[in-house]
Amino acid sequence: MIDYRSIQQALSTLGFTVPQDGILGPITHDAIRKALERRLGSVFAKWPQGRRLIAFQQLMLEHAGLDPGTIDGLIGPQTRMALEKWQDKLRDVPGTPTPPSPSHPHRWPTQLEVPKFYGTIGQNQVSITPPYQIFLYDTQQKINRISVHVKVFGSVERILKRVLDHYGPNTIHDLHLDRFFGSLSVRKMRGGNSWSMHSWGIALDFDASRNQLRWGRDQAAFAKPAYEEWWRLWEEEGWISLGRERNYDWMHLQAARL
Repeated sequence: MIDYRSIQQALSTLGFTVPQDGILGPITHDAIRKALERRLGSVFAKWPQGRRLIAFQQLMLEHAGLDPGTIDGLIGPQTRMALEKWQDKLRDVPGTPTPPSPSHPHRWPTQLEVPKFYGTIGQNQVSITPPYQIFLYDTQQKINRISVHVKVFGSVERILKRVLDHYGPNTIHDLHLDRFFGSLSVRKMRGGNSWSMHSWGIALDFDASRNQLRWGRDQAAFAKPAYEEWWRLWEEEGWISLGRERNYDWMHLQAARL
């Protein structure tokens, strides 16, 4: 569903004082309860916490002009359709720029700055040889080269070497970190009018079968604790996970800030 930071931001606009840390703690859940009470009265009083969370997200979708159907805390076809439209709209909407990390001060551009920073789409590409064997999709077809933009070449090379050092070949295989689903691909964003970050070779997709585009942290494999180090290694060099930032497209990494 909707990422937790967006939920907290929505609560703030309603006048509730909640943390903006992307963690749904007791303060945030209490604010959700009060927000629902304003809108629904006592009808939700016996709903479990998870259903209240869905109901508040339905309110957010409604406020954004996306019809989620009845505000009932249940995920039906209408709510799923509204959520997909919400996700598609976010692809062209900037978020809070992520600052450079202390360990790697290089500052990747925002998505709006990408054309100026990286140049013409599909150009300035170099091939990287992964330090461990990767495979195309969920097949046994081996990939020996990945095309990336020259400006991210060194970063990708360092990160993949650190992934190998941390996990080792067996765990990499068990976690499907060797299932590669693409880098350079000149195309528009799904559901948007802007060029995909893949068009510059500055985005990588892994294990798409278990981290499908519309899945949130309740379904995506990469949202599990075993992948924390994987994300840390990328984020230390400024790469962005759409899954971590916006709770969809968990397969996707990009060298561009939101």
